[in-house]
Parts: sequence; structure tokens; C-alpha cells
Amino acid sequence: MSEPTGAARRRGPFQVGDQVQLTDPKGRHYTFTLEAGKQFHTHKGAFPHDELIGAPEGSVVRTTGNVAYLALRPLLPDYVLSMPRGAAVVYPKDAGQILAMADIFPGARVVEAGVGSGSLSSFLLRAIGDQGMLHSYERRADFAEIATQNVERYFGGPHPAWRLTVGDLQDNLSDTDVDRVILDMLAPWECLEAVRKALVPGGILCCYVATTTQLARTVESIREIGCFAEPSAWETMVRTWHVEGLAVRPDHRMIGHTGFLLTARRLADGVEPPMRRRRPAKGAYGEDYTGPGSAER
Repeated sequence: MSEPTGAARRRGPFQVGDQVQLTDPKGRHYTFTLEAGKQFHTHKGAFPHDELIGAPEGSVVRTTGNVAYLALRPLLPDYVLSMPRGAAVVYPKDAGQILAMADIFPGARVVEAGVGSGSLSSFLLRAIGDQGMLHSYERRADFAEIATQNVERYFGGPHPAWRLTVGDLQDNLSDTDVDRVILDMLAPWECLEAVRKALVPGGILCCYVATTTQLARTVESIREIGCFAEPSAWETMVRTWHVEGLAVRPDHRMIGHTGFLLTARRLADGVEPPMRRRRPAKGAYGEDYTGPGSAER
């Protein structure tokens, strides 16, 4: 049985073409690709790539300036933060939430819109495996090209489960029996009708938006279309901690707001969502409300 795509690049001694992440004594990271005969240069000196080729992961190399660097393969969260960008990337904290809360499983059939630089695509492909299907849509050809290069660099070549289409999802989506749809775009509400036709009953729609106004309009549009269960919305924030002896305290910096996530389950055809038992707060749909359904209120 052959190994899953990219698995061979995640273990064993370093080889030509591997991505290497160096960590200096101050914890700073430097990522590069191993090439025979090349040298890695820093302001603290240099060392030859050949010194790492064939060495086990977790080795330590010293530059001509006698500075020690720890050499490891970058984890996927490290890789997506250091890879070339066309658009902003989906941060690992949000990608992890999407994989968990959208219940991405091996073999899943997933549609993604808004590829950006390929960060979330890489996480999704690793989760669904070679037997799954990820059809990604990206409006901008330059972003699609950067994403392709980033994904193929990480997996060591084209991924058999990935298909990338340049164009708008609402105009080009022809997939059916889709298990999950992930929308990372400015106006996900414009795609709801296309998503409704593509998702299987019980399938999950997951949207990633940046602002409260986008979040509010997306949620209200999902309620209005009437074929989804009540959506859930949240955000995540990550705070690291300093731990050294008795000095245990939160770090002064943290990864705060990056975006909002929301999920909703597709109902069976012809089924109306149960009425919400909790009434909206007084004034939630006041005179100044102009969102979906405002004409009927």
C-alpha cells in the first residue's frame, strides 16, 4: 500500500528538496529548501546545505560565526505562516477550528471558495487524504498560481485530491453530493443558493468572515434561505504563556481577532427549520435594520 501524498517528506533523514526550519538561540525561525552545493547565509555566518542532507531531523548545525541552529522540518502551521503570500492566509488557530467544527474527515468531498495563498487548502487536503475531493474556487488567477505553488511545495508535487478552478463559485459550482462547503470571502451570502444545491442533507456550511457586519448579514441570510439549521458563530483567540521555574505568566502578546467562523447544517429537502425558541433582543430588528428580510419587518 502506497503512502499518502506528502507522508514520505515528513519523516526520515533530510533529503534534497525538503523544507527545513532553523531556530536560532532567540527562537527566531528561518525556512528554506535543501539544495545540494548551496549555502545558507545569515548575519551570524553561513553553513553548507550538504551538512544537513542525510542528517536526522532534530540536528544542530553551526554557522561560520559559531551560532547554533536547531534544524527541523516545519510543521504545517509553521509552513503556512512563512510561505509566499498573495492574499492573507487563514491562521492555524482558525484552520484548526474549521477542521474540527466543520468535521472534516478522511475521504470527505469538500468545496472551498477563496483560496488566497493556499493555507486552508493545505490543511483540508491533509485532512481528507488522497481518497477525498477538494474543489477550490479562486476569483483571481494570480492568487490561484501562488496557492498552487505553495500547496505543491508542501506536498512535494500535485495532490491527487485537489482541483482548482479560477472563477466565482456561484457562477461555476457544478459539484453535487458535497459533504462540506468552506467559504472564505467578502460576501458569502451571495453563494448560498449554489451551496444549497451542492450540499448533501446533514452537510456543513462553514463561513470565515472578518467583520461583525459580514457576520450579521451571513447569519441572517442563512436563516432567510430556510434550508439550514440554526447557525453557530464564534471567534477564537490564542494566548501563549511564559514558563520558566516559578515565573509562570501569560505572554504580553497574543493572537487576537483574525476572523469570525460560523457553521450551519443542511436540512433535508422540503424540511423547514424548527422555530427558534429564544426571542431576539428588543431592538435587534429596529427601524435602522437593513439586512436580509428587512422589507417584511
